[in-house]
Amino acid sequence: MHQLNRRRKSLKANLIVLLLGGSLLAMADGPGNADCKGLPSASDLRNFLVNSANANGVAKYGTVGGLFGGTRMWAAVVNSDGELCAFNTSTSDPRLVWPGSQAIAKSKAYTANAFSLDDFALSTARLYTFTQPGHSLNSLGQSNLFDTRFLSTPAGEDGGKNQLTGGLIFFGGGVPIYRNGKIIGGIGVSGDTACADHEIAKRVRDLAGLNPAGGATADDIVYESSVFAHPVCLNTYKNGIKVGNEAPASYPFVP
Repeated sequence: MHQLNRRRKSLKANLIVLLLGGSLLAMADGPGNADCKGLPSASDLRNFLVNSANANGVAKYGTVGGLFGGTRMWAAVVNSDGELCAFNTSTSDPRLVWPGSQAIAKSKAYTANAFSLDDFALSTARLYTFTQPGHSLNSLGQSNLFDTRFLSTPAGEDGGKNQLTGGLIFFGGGVPIYRNGKIIGGIGVSGDTACADHEIAKRVRDLAGLNPAGGATADDIVYESSVFAHPVCLNTYKNGIKVGNEAPASYPFVP
Protein backbone atom coordinates (compact mmCIF):
# COMPACT_ATOMS: atom_id res chain seq x y z
CA MET A 1 0.00 0.00 0.00
CA HIS A 2 2.82 2.35 0.90
CA GLN A 3 4.48 1.70 -2.46
CA LEU A 4 1.15 2.25 -4.28
CA ASN A 5 0.71 5.63 -2.58
CA ARG A 6 4.22 6.61 -3.58
CA ARG A 7 3.46 5.71 -7.20
CA ARG A 8 0.22 7.73 -7.10
CA LYS A 9 2.07 10.76 -5.70
CA SER A 10 4.77 10.38 -8.32
CA LEU A 11 2.16 10.13 -11.10
CA LYS A 12 0.35 13.20 -9.75
CA ALA A 13 3.60 15.16 -9.59
CA ASN A 14 4.49 14.17 -13.15
CA LEU A 15 1.02 15.16 -14.33
CA ILE A 16 1.38 18.60 -12.74
CA VAL A 17 4.77 19.07 -14.37
CA LEU A 18 3.34 18.09 -17.74
CA LEU A 19 0.40 20.46 -17.34
CA LEU A 20 2.62 23.33 -16.25
CA GLY A 21 5.07 22.55 -19.00
CA GLY A 22 2.26 22.58 -21.53
CA SER A 23 1.04 25.93 -20.23
CA LEU A 24 4.51 27.41 -20.36
CA LEU A 25 5.01 26.05 -23.85
CA ALA A 26 1.71 27.56 -24.94
CA MET A 27 2.76 30.92 -23.53
CA ALA A 28 6.11 30.72 -25.31
CA ASP A 29 4.47 29.74 -28.58
CA GLY A 30 1.76 32.38 -28.31
CA PRO A 31 3.62 35.29 -29.97
CA GLY A 32 4.44 33.04 -32.91
CA ASN A 33 0.75 32.88 -33.76
CA ALA A 34 0.38 36.54 -34.72
CA ASP A 35 -2.34 37.12 -37.31
CA CYS A 36 -0.54 38.71 -40.26
CA LYS A 37 -2.97 37.56 -42.93
CA GLY A 38 -3.55 40.18 -45.61
CA LEU A 39 -0.67 42.39 -44.47
CA PRO A 40 2.37 43.22 -46.63
CA SER A 41 5.14 40.62 -46.47
CA ALA A 42 8.85 41.42 -46.29
CA SER A 43 9.14 41.06 -50.07
CA ASP A 44 6.08 43.28 -50.52
CA LEU A 45 7.68 45.95 -48.36
CA ARG A 46 10.87 45.98 -50.43
CA ASN A 47 8.85 46.18 -53.64
CA PHE A 48 6.74 49.06 -52.32
CA LEU A 49 9.80 50.91 -51.03
CA VAL A 50 11.63 50.63 -54.34
CA ASN A 51 8.59 51.65 -56.37
CA SER A 52 7.96 54.63 -54.08
CA ALA A 53 11.34 56.22 -54.78
CA ASN A 54 12.33 55.10 -58.29
CA ALA A 55 11.56 56.95 -61.53
CA ASN A 56 8.06 55.51 -61.75
CA GLY A 57 7.32 56.50 -58.19
CA VAL A 58 8.56 60.04 -58.74
CA ALA A 59 6.47 60.27 -61.91
CA LYS A 60 3.37 59.18 -59.99
CA TYR A 61 3.85 60.95 -56.68
CA GLY A 62 6.51 63.61 -57.29
CA THR A 63 9.92 64.28 -55.77
CA VAL A 64 10.60 62.71 -52.37
CA GLY A 65 13.25 65.16 -51.17
CA GLY A 66 15.39 64.47 -48.13
CA LEU A 67 19.00 63.35 -48.13
CA PHE A 68 18.72 60.22 -50.27
CA GLY A 69 15.48 60.71 -52.15
CA GLY A 70 13.86 57.95 -50.12
CA THR A 71 16.09 55.26 -51.64
CA ARG A 72 17.67 53.95 -48.40
CA MET A 73 14.86 52.84 -46.14
CA TRP A 74 13.81 50.39 -43.50
CA ALA A 75 10.11 49.54 -43.43
CA ALA A 76 8.10 47.53 -40.92
CA VAL A 77 4.47 46.50 -40.58
CA VAL A 78 2.49 45.53 -37.48
CA ASN A 79 -0.99 44.06 -37.19
CA SER A 80 -3.86 45.67 -35.28
CA ASP A 81 -2.60 44.07 -32.05
CA GLY A 82 0.77 45.78 -32.54
CA GLU A 83 2.61 42.53 -33.29
CA LEU A 84 5.45 42.83 -35.78
CA CYS A 85 4.57 40.97 -38.98
CA ALA A 86 7.30 41.91 -41.48
CA PHE A 87 10.25 44.23 -42.01
CA ASN A 88 12.77 44.85 -44.76
CA THR A 89 15.08 47.37 -46.39
CA SER A 90 14.79 48.94 -49.81
CA THR A 91 18.28 47.63 -50.62
CA SER A 92 19.48 44.03 -50.91
CA ASP A 93 22.30 44.91 -48.50
CA PRO A 94 20.73 46.22 -45.25
CA ARG A 95 24.03 47.88 -44.28
CA LEU A 96 23.44 50.47 -47.02
CA VAL A 97 20.65 51.83 -44.80
CA TRP A 98 21.24 53.45 -41.40
CA PRO A 99 21.23 50.57 -38.85
CA GLY A 100 19.55 52.86 -36.34
CA SER A 101 16.56 53.19 -38.63
CA GLN A 102 15.47 49.61 -38.05
CA ALA A 103 14.25 50.25 -34.50
CA ILE A 104 12.74 53.57 -35.57
CA ALA A 105 10.75 51.98 -38.41
CA LYS A 106 9.39 49.28 -36.11
CA SER A 107 8.51 51.86 -33.46
CA LYS A 108 6.78 54.09 -36.01
CA ALA A 109 4.63 51.19 -37.20
CA TYR A 110 3.73 50.37 -33.59
CA THR A 111 2.93 54.03 -32.80
CA ALA A 112 0.75 54.65 -35.85
CA ASN A 113 -1.35 51.60 -35.05
CA ALA A 114 -1.45 52.31 -31.31
CA PHE A 115 -2.91 55.82 -31.65
CA SER A 116 -5.26 55.40 -34.61
CA LEU A 117 -8.86 54.21 -34.73
CA ASP A 118 -11.23 53.05 -37.44
CA ASP A 119 -12.55 56.58 -37.85
CA PHE A 120 -9.41 58.51 -36.85
CA ALA A 121 -6.15 57.96 -38.76
CA LEU A 122 -3.22 59.56 -36.96
CA SER A 123 0.21 59.48 -38.58
CA THR A 124 3.26 59.77 -36.35
CA ALA A 125 4.00 63.12 -38.02
CA ARG A 126 0.82 64.57 -36.53
CA LEU A 127 1.88 63.63 -33.00
CA TYR A 128 4.99 65.82 -33.07
CA THR A 129 3.67 69.05 -31.50
CA PHE A 130 1.62 67.29 -28.82
CA THR A 131 4.71 65.52 -27.49
CA GLN A 132 7.06 68.52 -27.26
CA PRO A 133 8.00 70.25 -23.97
CA GLY A 134 5.18 72.43 -22.73
CA HIS A 135 2.51 70.43 -24.55
CA SER A 136 -0.08 68.00 -23.27
CA LEU A 137 1.65 64.70 -24.20
CA ASN A 138 5.24 65.64 -23.42
CA SER A 139 6.08 62.50 -21.42
CA LEU A 140 4.27 60.04 -23.70
CA GLY A 141 7.51 58.78 -25.24
CA GLN A 142 8.58 57.28 -21.92
CA SER A 143 5.45 55.17 -21.54
CA ASN A 144 6.38 52.32 -23.88
CA LEU A 145 10.05 51.95 -24.81
CA PHE A 146 11.30 49.84 -27.71
CA ASP A 147 12.52 46.38 -26.71
CA THR A 148 16.01 46.08 -28.22
CA ARG A 149 15.88 42.28 -27.97
CA PHE A 150 13.79 42.44 -31.12
CA LEU A 151 16.40 44.04 -33.36
CA SER A 152 17.76 42.11 -36.31
CA THR A 153 21.43 41.97 -37.23
CA PRO A 154 22.39 43.13 -40.74
CA ALA A 155 22.11 39.49 -41.81
CA GLY A 156 18.40 39.78 -41.11
CA GLU A 157 17.67 36.84 -38.83
CA ASP A 158 14.95 36.94 -36.18
CA GLY A 159 14.36 40.63 -35.45
CA GLY A 160 11.22 40.34 -33.34
CA LYS A 161 8.77 38.95 -35.89
CA ASN A 162 5.44 38.09 -34.22
CA GLN A 163 6.51 40.02 -31.10
CA LEU A 164 5.24 43.19 -29.49
CA THR A 165 8.34 45.32 -29.94
CA GLY A 166 6.85 48.50 -28.49
CA GLY A 167 8.51 51.86 -29.01
CA LEU A 168 6.94 55.27 -29.59
CA ILE A 169 8.13 57.74 -32.24
CA PHE A 170 6.57 61.16 -32.78
CA PHE A 171 7.91 62.41 -36.09
CA GLY A 172 7.19 61.60 -39.72
CA GLY A 173 7.29 58.07 -41.12
CA GLY A 174 4.52 56.06 -39.46
CA VAL A 175 1.01 55.62 -40.88
CA PRO A 176 -1.94 53.41 -39.89
CA ILE A 177 -3.27 50.97 -42.48
CA TYR A 178 -6.89 50.11 -43.25
CA ARG A 179 -9.12 47.69 -45.10
CA ASN A 180 -12.83 48.35 -45.65
CA GLY A 181 -12.73 51.23 -43.19
CA LYS A 182 -11.23 49.14 -40.37
CA ILE A 183 -7.73 49.62 -39.00
CA ILE A 184 -5.59 46.53 -39.54
CA GLY A 185 -2.19 47.76 -38.35
CA GLY A 186 0.53 50.26 -39.10
CA ILE A 187 3.49 50.82 -41.41
CA GLY A 188 6.71 52.49 -40.28
CA VAL A 189 9.46 53.84 -42.55
CA SER A 190 12.87 55.25 -41.59
CA GLY A 191 16.17 55.96 -43.32
CA ASP A 192 16.05 59.58 -44.46
CA THR A 193 14.77 62.84 -42.99
CA ALA A 194 11.55 62.51 -41.02
CA CYS A 195 9.75 64.43 -43.77
CA ALA A 196 11.00 62.11 -46.53
CA ASP A 197 10.17 59.12 -44.34
CA HIS A 198 6.56 60.31 -44.18
CA GLU A 199 6.38 60.75 -47.95
CA ILE A 200 7.61 57.19 -48.51
CA ALA A 201 5.36 55.69 -45.81
CA LYS A 202 2.38 57.42 -47.41
CA ARG A 203 3.33 56.00 -50.82
CA VAL A 204 3.91 52.48 -49.48
CA ARG A 205 0.45 52.50 -47.91
CA ASP A 206 -1.09 53.76 -51.13
CA LEU A 207 0.69 51.17 -53.28
CA ALA A 208 -0.48 48.47 -50.87
CA GLY A 209 -4.08 49.69 -51.24
CA LEU A 210 -4.41 50.18 -47.47
CA ASN A 211 -5.41 53.84 -47.18
CA PRO A 212 -7.90 55.13 -44.58
CA ALA A 213 -11.40 56.10 -45.65
CA GLY A 214 -10.27 59.69 -46.23
CA GLY A 215 -7.67 58.61 -48.78
CA ALA A 216 -3.89 58.72 -49.04
CA THR A 217 -3.56 62.20 -47.50
CA ALA A 218 -6.18 61.87 -44.74
CA ASP A 219 -3.46 62.04 -42.06
CA ASP A 220 -0.87 63.90 -44.11
CA ILE A 221 2.02 65.78 -42.54
CA VAL A 222 1.25 69.41 -41.66
CA TYR A 223 3.85 72.18 -41.92
CA GLU A 224 1.55 75.13 -41.37
CA SER A 225 0.65 76.52 -37.95
CA SER A 226 -1.51 73.86 -36.30
CA VAL A 227 -1.66 71.61 -33.24
CA PHE A 228 -0.66 68.87 -35.71
CA ALA A 229 2.33 70.83 -37.06
CA HIS A 230 5.65 69.13 -37.86
CA PRO A 231 8.96 70.95 -38.44
CA VAL A 232 10.31 71.35 -41.96
CA CYS A 233 13.33 69.10 -42.65
CA LEU A 234 16.28 69.40 -45.02
CA ASN A 235 15.12 69.51 -48.66
CA THR A 236 11.47 69.02 -47.77
CA TYR A 237 8.83 68.12 -50.36
CA LYS A 238 5.16 67.40 -49.73
CA ASN A 239 3.24 65.54 -52.42
CA GLY A 240 5.88 66.55 -54.95
CA ILE A 241 5.89 70.26 -54.09
CA LYS A 242 8.95 71.91 -52.50
CA VAL A 243 8.21 73.17 -49.00
CA GLY A 244 11.63 74.43 -47.91
CA ASN A 245 14.59 73.62 -45.69
CA GLU A 246 15.10 73.19 -41.99
CA ALA A 247 16.21 76.41 -40.36
CA PRO A 248 19.80 76.44 -39.06
CA ALA A 249 20.36 76.49 -35.33
CA SER A 250 21.01 79.83 -33.67
CA TYR A 251 23.78 80.35 -31.13
CA PRO A 252 23.41 80.63 -28.27
CA PHE A 253 20.61 78.12 -28.79
CA VAL A 254 17.19 79.40 -27.83
CA PRO A 255 14.47 76.68 -27.77
